[in-house]
Order: sequence, then structure tokens, then C-alpha cells
Amino acid sequence: MPKILILLVHPTLEKSKANQMLLDSIPSSDAITLHDLYEEYPNFSIHVKVEQNLVLDHDIILFQHPLYWYSCPPLMKLWMDMVLEDGWAYGVDGNQLVGKKWIQVITTGGSKDSYSKGGFHGYATEDFLLPFRRTAELCGMDYLAPFLVQGTFQLNELDLQKESNRYLNFINNLLGGIYG
Repeated sequence: MPKILILLVHPTLEKSKANQMLLDSIPSSDAITLHDLYEEYPNFSIHVKVEQNLVLDHDIILFQHPLYWYSCPPLMKLWMDMVLEDGWAYGVDGNQLVGKKWIQVITTGGSKDSYSKGGFHGYATEDFLLPFRRTAELCGMDYLAPFLVQGTFQLNELDLQKESNRYLNFINNLLGGIYG
């Protein structure tokens, strides 16, 4: 059974009903580690070796975060800058992450239609994720399609529950070795 590291990166988690419901749907399993970066590093002082060891101990790295200004929250960017070191994650002898899976679980306030060529944002969500894909590829990781929950500002309780159930099934499939 693959081991999953869920890196939760949400600076205002208490205000996000969608992310709270997703978290509540994560199955209890010894193969899953939930790691809340904003709780762990409120002062942005990341312990690089601790984080690298966590990543090494897992097969699938799942980043759960909102889409912030077409990117990730600042602590996730800092985590990537510090943890994914030259000579460790990429570059000469930088092969520690080869073959691991990179998946993002992303919430957006805007709808799927607003994240399209003809929509408000002018591009699909996946277009904004190219820097993450290239980072994963540079590190020798397998970048897998993101799990998207879009239009969270318009979702009602039933919709949120459906998304939570979809997330539970997604994680169970990952635990069962089913990717994609």
C-alpha cells in the first residue's frame, strides 16, 4: 500500500468550509500522514531536514491548498524553495524524489467555467499549474492530474458533501494503487 503525505497549506483554514469538509473525509489509515504547514510553521521557519525526511518516507505527496492569485499560498512556495534543494531534489545527485507522485488538491472560489479560455480568468486551472508540473518533473516526480473542487463560493451543503465523498473515493483509490 502506498504511503500518502498530505501537505495541508491553507493560511485561513478556519474560514474554508470546503477544505474543512475535505479534511473530514480523509480516511483513518496508517498509510496517510496529514501535515498542516501553517500549524507547524506559523513563523515560516521551515525545518528543511524534517520536511525532507517526511517526503522521503512517502510515495505520494499530495498538496492540499486553495488557488491564491493563480498560484499557491506563500508558505507552500517557501516550502518548495527550501525543501526541494539542488543536489537533493534535482541537479547533480538530486534524485531523492524520483518516482514519487505529486498531486495537488485545489479549491477555487471561481467556477470551472470561469477558469476556461472564454471564462473570467481566461485560462483553464491546469494552465496556472504549469510551474508546479515543471517543478515535479525537474525533481523526477510523476505529476498527476489535480483533484479540483471549483466554485466553492456557490456550493451548498449537499454539493460540499458530494465533493467530500469524491475526495474520500480519490484517496481510497490512491491507497489501492489506482492513479489518475
